[in-house]
Amino acid sequence: MRMVAVRPRRWGLWLLTIGALLLIMPSALGIHSLLGWSPVWLGLIACLAALPLLVAGALLRRRYKKGRLMMRGNELR
Repeated sequence: MRMVAVRPRRWGLWLLTIGALLLIMPSALGIHSLLGWSPVWLGLIACLAALPLLVAGALLRRRYKKGRLMMRGNELR
């Protein structure tokens, strides 16, 4: 399998991980502000930014697989 849509999925997973950590860690470490922003809001923004990237990666991969199956079906005929 080729490396299809790796960058959007990778960036999406990084953003999702960072967002989850920002949502969890402030209460554990007592952090109230990061550069004047609430860590909870930054975490939510990161999680929301990750969703379109993950969806785009999944759609691109599905489209690639579907195209490969169509090409393989034409070769067998």
